[in-house]
Amino acid sequence: MRDVRVRFAPSPTGALHIGGVRTALYNYLLARKHKGKMILRIEDTDQSRYVPGAETYIKDALKWVGMEIDEGPDVGGPFSPYRQSERRETYTGYARQLVAGGHAYYAFDSPEELEAMRNRLKMQKGPNPQYDGTTRMEMKNSLVLPADEVSKRMEAGEPYVIRLKVPETGEVGLHDLIRGKVSVAVSQIDDKVLVKSDGMPTYHLANVVDDHLMKISHVIRGEEWLPSAPLHVLIYKFLGWENEMPAFAHLPLLLKPDGKGKLSKRDADQMGFPIFPLNWKDPHTGELAVGFKEQGYLPEALVNFLAFLGWNPGTEQELFSMGELAEAFEIERIGKAGAKFDIQKAKWYNQQYLRAKTDDELAQILMGGLKAQGMECDKSKASAIVHALRDRITFPDDLAPMAQMFFVAPKSFDEKISSKKWTDEAISVITALKGEIEKIDLLTAENASVALGTAATSCGVAQGKIMQALRLALTGGASGPDLMETMAILGAGEVASRLAYALGALGKK
Repeated sequence: MRDVRVRFAPSPTGALHIGGVRTALYNYLLARKHKGKMILRIEDTDQSRYVPGAETYIKDALKWVGMEIDEGPDVGGPFSPYRQSERRETYTGYARQLVAGGHAYYAFDSPEELEAMRNRLKMQKGPNPQYDGTTRMEMKNSLVLPADEVSKRMEAGEPYVIRLKVPETGEVGLHDLIRGKVSVAVSQIDDKVLVKSDGMPTYHLANVVDDHLMKISHVIRGEEWLPSAPLHVLIYKFLGWENEMPAFAHLPLLLKPDGKGKLSKRDADQMGFPIFPLNWKDPHTGELAVGFKEQGYLPEALVNFLAFLGWNPGTEQELFSMGELAEAFEIERIGKAGAKFDIQKAKWYNQQYLRAKTDDELAQILMGGLKAQGMECDKSKASAIVHALRDRITFPDDLAPMAQMFFVAPKSFDEKISSKKWTDEAISVITALKGEIEKIDLLTAENASVALGTAATSCGVAQGKIMQALRLALTGGASGPDLMETMAILGAGEVASRLAYALGALGKK
C-alpha cells in the first residue's frame, strides 16, 4: 500500500455539520491505523459563500473531538498553502493545460444566453438540458469562435469561464471501496465549469489538482459527491494522472432517526438534539444553535457514537477509545445503506463514558455545578454523593440538580406516593427508625441498614412494605439513589430531623 495520506476538506460556509465530523473521523482513523497523515484543507474557492468564523469553528471542533491535524493552514506542511483561495495560480495553470490538450475550452456565454439555451432544450422536451456535447457547438465558446476572436475577447477583459470538454460517447467509472464498481455514460455528464469568471476554480478542478499534488492516497467523503466522481476521473485522465488516482470511498448518508430521509438541521431542531459539535452563532441572523459539547456530550462518547454510524468492527464490542477505533477500522466494513441517527444511542454512549469516570472526577464536576448555584460542598461529601448518583446520570449537568436532595430538606411530598404508601405500618416503622438513628453518632450505609431492620422487626413489618414511604420522608419523592447510601450522606442528625418533619407534616392515616 502506498503511504496513507488522507484529507478532510470542508468549506468555511457555516458550522461543521455532524456528518462532516463523521467524515473527518473516518479519514483520521484510516490515517492513524496505517501511521499516515491527516491533512486539513480549507476549500474556500466560493468566496460568495464564505462565512467569517467558520474556519476557526471547524478547527476548534476537530480539536475538541480529539483529531490531531498533521498538515493544514495552521500547522503547515510540505504542500502548503492549505487554503484553496491561496492556490489560485496553481489551478489556472492546470486549467490552461487542459485547454491546450483539447480537453477544455473557453466559454463566453452570458447568464442570459445560458438560460435561453436551457429554456430551448426544455421546450424541445430534452431529457436533460445541459451544456454538453450536444449543445456546445451552438454556444459562444472557443470551439466555435475563431482563435483571433477568442484572443480579442480575452484581451478586452470579457468575462469567460473554462469548461471541461467531456467526450460525447463511452463510459467512465471507478472502483469505490464501499460500493464497488461505479460507471456512468459520459452523455450523463455535462461540460462542468472548471474555472469561474472571477478566476477561481470550482471544486471539481481544485480538489483533483490538490489531491494529486498533496499525494492523497484515499478520498473518503460523503455520498453526495458520488455523482461527481466519474467527472473527477475524467480530469485525472486528461491531466495524465489516471494511474496515480487515490482510492475512493463514498460514505452513506446520515438519516433521520426513523430512517426516512436525510438528517437536516430542521429535523434536529424539531426533535430537540444538536446537529453541530459546538455552539454556533450565525453571524448573519444571530441565531444560536447549541452544540453537542454544550449539551453535555463528552468528546470520546460522540466519537464512539459517530464511528458506529455506518461502520462496525465485526465484533460485539461497542466501547472503543480513539486508539482502539483506529486499530479496528477498515473501510470495507462501512455499509452502503444510510445510517439512522439514533440520539438515544448517543445518550447511551455518553452515560457509559460519564459513569466510567472516577468519583474524584465526577466530584469536581458536581462541586463546579453547585458553586454556580451559590452552594458549597467539600470534596469528601461530593465524592460520596456522586458515588450514589453515578448510575443515574446521562450528562455532567445532571449531577447538581440531582444532588439537591442532599442539601435541601423536603417541605412538600409526592401526593400519589403518600396516599398509597404512607400507611400506619409505615408510620410505626419510621417512628421506630427515628429512635434508632438518634442512638448513632456516625451513620453509615451499613448501620443505617441495621437500624432499619431493627425498627421493622420491632413493629412486625416487612422492610419492603415501607421503603417508598421512607424515601418519601427523606427526599419528598418516589425515586432516587440507594436509600442506605442516601442516609449515610445526610448524616444521623439530618435523617432524624427529616423523619421528624415528615411524621409531623404527613400525620397519621
